[in-house]
Amino acid sequence: MLKPAEEAQWTKRSAAHLLNRAGFGGCPDQIEHLYTMGRHKAVGSLLNDANDREKFPDPEWTAPEAVEEMRREFMEIRRINNDQSMSPAEREMARREAQRNQRLQQRRMTQESIELWLSRMLSSQAQTREKMTLFWHGHFATSIQKVKSPLLIHQQNALFRSQALGNFKSLTHAICEDPAMMLYLDTDKNVKGRPNENFARELLELFTLGEGSGYTETDIAEAARAFTGYQLNRIVGRPTFVPRKHDRGEKTFMGKSGPFKQDDIVDIVFETPRCAEFMVAKLWEFFVYEEPADEIVKTLAKQFRDSGYEVKPLLQTIFLSNEFNSAKAMRTQIKSPVQFIVQMARELELPKVPPRIAENAMQQLGQVLYNPPNVAGWEGGRSWINTNTLLSRYNIAGFLLKGDKDGGGKAKNRDKGKGNKMRERLKDRVVARMRKSLIPFDRLAPLELRDDRAALIAALTERFFHADLPDKDLAKFRDYAKSKESKRFTDEEVGELIHLMMSTPQYQLV
Repeated sequence: MLKPAEEAQWTKRSAAHLLNRAGFGGCPDQIEHLYTMGRHKAVGSLLNDANDREKFPDPEWTAPEAVEEMRREFMEIRRINNDQSMSPAEREMARREAQRNQRLQQRRMTQESIELWLSRMLSSQAQTREKMTLFWHGHFATSIQKVKSPLLIHQQNALFRSQALGNFKSLTHAICEDPAMMLYLDTDKNVKGRPNENFARELLELFTLGEGSGYTETDIAEAARAFTGYQLNRIVGRPTFVPRKHDRGEKTFMGKSGPFKQDDIVDIVFETPRCAEFMVAKLWEFFVYEEPADEIVKTLAKQFRDSGYEVKPLLQTIFLSNEFNSAKAMRTQIKSPVQFIVQMARELELPKVPPRIAENAMQQLGQVLYNPPNVAGWEGGRSWINTNTLLSRYNIAGFLLKGDKDGGGKAKNRDKGKGNKMRERLKDRVVARMRKSLIPFDRLAPLELRDDRAALIAALTERFFHADLPDKDLAKFRDYAKSKESKRFTDEEVGELIHLMMSTPQYQLV
């Protein structure tokens, strides 16, 4: 039986743990706000989020008139390919130029969508909705590298957000006809007589049941037949069911027979107990800890099935449970790269996630939004950390706090001539101005604390760790403070001290 946590055990550190796991962490004021609510109201506030969607309007290129313009540009490339008034060489040159411009535009649009999502993670009051949007992106993984349409990826992101805390079964039905997913797993090529098994296989293996969970290769083949008949307008992202391309024949799937269509296959899958158990275990590992006990999974799976696969009440039970608040759960997860970037920004009270830093950090740390490594998404857990990525995390924090030149990357063309040295000095000045304007050092370390180094260290360690640290880590901070005893702590020293804190293995945990 999964026991609820006692209200008497609710502390500020409990509130910080909740915000770290159910969202992307927060500053002391945000944690204090949750703490004063009490455990039940705090969980409720995260799950019943305020509607602040108007603060994050969609990019202009998602408007119907902009989509129509993209359609015309796409048709222009086709026209060039068939333009007999040009020589073959001229056609090839024009085609390449049009495609190059299209790729540049798509890159800009993709980056704009990612920046908007990072802004939501940073600033939205709907923290758990954004955290679940990230979960669904890794669960129903699709990549811009294959989809090649920022519009469709952005629309899929909106789908995940709108149903983030809703019904898992409804979302699975919706993902079957999601244009980005259709392109990623070739559903639009799945026609009568030539069934494509990609989506059917991943539906069972990765999305609902898990590999080796009772289905057979025949079940996959029969499900693929049921999914035949959908075409896609790639420009505007409009799926269409074409009856003549659908296999109307009898199918036998997981012990049942009939002229099944795609909705029938999903309904049959969700009738199996394994479906609820698979998703409960995956959500538990995402929010709590790895390898939950069978008793926990079965208890929560029954609740999940009985509710009709509603996500919100399941998460409420998890967040209010004693296990979620246990020593086994608290500060035992390795931060994903996105969690690392956004939580750091929220703890530093930044007004935005610096786009260039975020882009470089995601690439170096191995989690680029809209570009998971494969259909299984990111492995997570211990895979996030190795010698290189740990050093990169330290360097990224250093670049943000101190303006280190390479931002965690490799130095290029340094000290190779007067021109490069001048550019480096100019870059240093630009970074220094950016850092000074971006990071509110006066809030992180008020002037009255800077004269009391012990109190300053205590305040900053609570802000960034919410835990009692090992003596060896605290000794590093004290030694640094002691080395600066002869001078007043300026923003530079505060930045150096915080960087020391973020350059510990402890800071990589959440």
